[in-house]
Amino acid sequence: MRFLFKTAYDQDLRLFKHGGQVFWYGLLFVVLLAAPWWASEYMMSQLHFIGIYSIVGLGLMLLVGFTGQISLGHAAFLAVGAYTEALLQAAGWPFWLTLPCAALLSAAVGIVVGLPALRLKGIYLAIATLAFGVIVEEIITRWDSLTGGNSGKHLKPVELFGMKLDGDADFYYLCLALTALCCIALANLLRSPTGRAFVAIRDSEISASCMGVNLARYKTMSFALSAALTGIGGALYAHKVTFISPEQFTLLVSIELVTIVILGGVGSLHGAVFGAAFIIVLPQIISIAKDYLPSGVAGASGLQSTVFGLLLIGFIIFEPMGLYGRWLKIRTWLDLFPFYRKGMFRRQKTYMKSERLR
Repeated sequence: MRFLFKTAYDQDLRLFKHGGQVFWYGLLFVVLLAAPWWASEYMMSQLHFIGIYSIVGLGLMLLVGFTGQISLGHAAFLAVGAYTEALLQAAGWPFWLTLPCAALLSAAVGIVVGLPALRLKGIYLAIATLAFGVIVEEIITRWDSLTGGNSGKHLKPVELFGMKLDGDADFYYLCLALTALCCIALANLLRSPTGRAFVAIRDSEISASCMGVNLARYKTMSFALSAALTGIGGALYAHKVTFISPEQFTLLVSIELVTIVILGGVGSLHGAVFGAAFIIVLPQIISIAKDYLPSGVAGASGLQSTVFGLLLIGFIIFEPMGLYGRWLKIRTWLDLFPFYRKGMFRRQKTYMKSERLR
């Protein structure tokens, strides 16, 4: 079992808490760097999507998991980033300029959404963001002269500093680098006063306000940062699929993004990556499982949606901390074995009144 003895205040600010984290993260990074040598072409394509959805999941995790603001319209920010990338690339802009522009424009749209939503909470905020997503979908469908409408937009491969990243390995390293940078940036943000203000708002807006946290400022900032990360994911997504249309940014996509956060584990950066990987891998598992199911079940329409829904309900009821929460329990069980207690991971049934105060 591992114990951390802290002897200095700066230990709380370290990115890696102990040498074990440095070793395992370093080993993971080496394995991911070597992926083009051990992964098949199909697996490389899946790794592309895992990296893209991880970035989008990190953005939504910042808003939902760390600030406590629900959003059912994040597909709109994904669309803003994707269409900004497509339009600027068509205008001849280089990728090192189009990607920041996609993030900045998405952040600006996030501010526009965040300002009216300041006075909304819970289900009302969810409805407001849902309405925003529907509005953006309708705009990109109707504005044919700019977005191409239902005809969509085609994109060319990424060209970075004169090099065309048209190979699987090249685009994979781009996705890996941006995912790692977003993870490190969010980890540092959450250790800063701004990140602590986000968490304070999530835990109790009344308490945070009493401590001097400017609710309007930090809520708007959270929406902007979340939208910026989603815009980066949208730009990469557009290059990956090479063709974008309004059908790719519907309400179902927003729900899928929320599912990433819930299945991965709300309030955890690891959960965003775990949830993205799970969302990408699960359809492949279902496809393989169809070979072993009765023909009437395997050929039924909506099988994948049914499995997603059942899994979502199961996680909410039995494992609200998601995949990362389950991993923490397994790790603790292994650390304490054979001295673990049978009821160690039983969920609490009662809470103090102050913990329910919002």
